Amino acid sequence: MKVYFKTFGCRTNLFDTQVMRSNLKNFSIIEDEEKADIIVVNSCTVTNGADAGVRSYVNKMKREGKKIYLTGCGVKTQGQKLFDANLIFGSFGHTHKEKIDEFLSSQTRFFIQEQENANHLDTTVVSEFSGKVRAFIKIQEGCNFACSYCIIPTVRGVARSYLQKDILKQVDILAQKGVSEIVLTGTNVGSYGRDLDSNIARLIKEIAKNTSIRRIRVGSLEPSQIDSEFLELLDCDFLEKHLHIALQYTHNQMLEIMNRQNRVESDLILLEKIAKKGFAIGSDYIVGHPYETEEMWQEAYSNLLKLPLTHIHPFIYSPRDNTPSASMPNSVDGISAKRRLRELKDAIDQKNFIFRDKKPILEVLVERGEDGRYSGLDQFFNRIFIKSEKNIQNTWLKIDKYQVMQEGNYAEI
Repeated sequence: MKVYFKTFGCRTNLFDTQVMRSNLKNFSIIEDEEKADIIVVNSCTVTNGADAGVRSYVNKMKREGKKIYLTGCGVKTQGQKLFDANLIFGSFGHTHKEKIDEFLSSQTRFFIQEQENANHLDTTVVSEFSGKVRAFIKIQEGCNFACSYCIIPTVRGVARSYLQKDILKQVDILAQKGVSEIVLTGTNVGSYGRDLDSNIARLIKEIAKNTSIRRIRVGSLEPSQIDSEFLELLDCDFLEKHLHIALQYTHNQMLEIMNRQNRVESDLILLEKIAKKGFAIGSDYIVGHPYETEEMWQEAYSNLLKLPLTHIHPFIYSPRDNTPSASMPNSVDGISAKRRLRELKDAIDQKNFIFRDKKPILEVLVERGEDGRYSGLDQFFNRIFIKSEKNIQNTWLKIDKYQVMQEGNYAEI
């Protein structure tokens, strides 16, 4: 039987899919869903829209006669409905994914709900990451924050960390397979080690001792998680020159409404300190959240322009059932939300162009390409497009001559 994995959502889900692939022994894995007998849907439930996307895909695959299994965050929010409607053959929560071979061998339909207050951590060591030279490594699971718009702590559980020795073993195995860039991921990576009397800075230092790993990237951090010990890493060559710091908004009143811990004044101080070290800085940002007035947005936008941001992952607020924000009044009309999103993106795009136009020497991991055209990410998390007659895929390059365009950087070698 041929199995195709469809992954929705974040990097953590991508890693979870690799865990399932590693545990699948009695089936063949293919990359073409049309030829698959079985579809395993690793779902996302971060918004109602994410749920709708999963449902749409499941319906489509069901019409095509596929045997469908559901796992991931969506099991808890819509798994039972999909099962009762006979759209999926089986469903199993995050904590059971290492039993996938057993599940797919079952002759009878099943629904296995996620454990309540789950504290499960996988034991699987992923030996390959789909043939790539960059690999994600999940270092923790769960989140202890309680942002008013977010359902993830409910479906992923409390924050808990993988043992350092197990993470280092994972790094060593992937390095032996040719991986040279590691991306540390998890539900809330900055909380790593709080339950082990350690922290993410110490873990990064230990990973860096593996000389085969040339660059370490870090997933999204909360401002409160960047302490003096982490700031010491900013002078280290092995750390990416880009940090993604989840601010979510730039007005204190809205941050309170969102039940966020960060505040505008301290965010500005922190980001300026990091930017002075030559770092590019990205953030998540939500516009259109309930209670966002035009006056509030204008002040938030003014505060945003003061921040040394170079990247943005912006969203228009989308309600997630069973979260405090979903029941808040004073919603924002779609036209205003779209305009604010556009203003936000335009501002950060310009900041990114100014940052790139300084033309530092770029250290690029070339990930993909064909027919003489390649692309990769530099240390600042900016993509560069490269024209070359040589096969440079999966290689590291230092590039000092390149063109800076609004849509990206370009080089010919």
